[in-house]
Amino acid sequence: MRDMSGRILFDMAREARIGLPEAVYCEGKDFESLRDLMGRFVRGSGKRILFTRLRPETFERMPEGVRAGYDYDPLSRTAVGESFPDRGEKAGVVAVVSAGTSDAFVVHEAARTLAYLGFRTRLFEDCGVAGLWRVEQNLPEIRKADVVIVCAGLDAALASVLGGLVSCPVLAVPTSVGYGVASGGGTALRSMLSSCAPGIAVFNIDNGYGAACAAARILSLKAGG
Repeated sequence: MRDMSGRILFDMAREARIGLPEAVYCEGKDFESLRDLMGRFVRGSGKRILFTRLRPETFERMPEGVRAGYDYDPLSRTAVGESFPDRGEKAGVVAVVSAGTSDAFVVHEAARTLAYLGFRTRLFEDCGVAGLWRVEQNLPEIRKADVVIVCAGLDAALASVLGGLVSCPVLAVPTSVGYGVASGGGTALRSMLSSCAPGIAVFNIDNGYGAACAAARILSLKAGG
């Protein structure tokens, strides 16, 4: 949405309402709009805005002064100017678990979003069920987390496995990884939705950001606001 002058309007009151600030989903936006937005929210602006799905080639086109005002990560395709203060481990820790290295872009989007919001994370990558020993050897540490985010493509069986092994909330994110009938994450999504492990919350394909925001809500509720 834009104001009368054509400037993009932001829901700056969102943080006060729900505890989560506005974010910018960059895919589909024209370069000029992104350049304007990124120029407004650089480090030192006093406003906390997370940019997601920001392609490396788009970030590289930004003026040097704009690029210098952001912490940009090409793997997760996220950019952060101002972040929340670190809340410490007492606020809770989120375990972000992936089935394979190919899921890394979703895993790191989730982890970067949580870090931006001030929450601690622990990454457990390459824990796919093709080698169950990898889950088993990390399970004691995963169980110490307050929330678990599971990112998996193909048959996404890792979500069901962890859903039956940990007692904390499990947030499952299907990824668009796999050949043929994996259908760009459609098979993983259906597998997670039909999981026999009760109580798993399932998110949209590749939506690490959404899962991270849900984890932040859970931790905030646990902390009493």
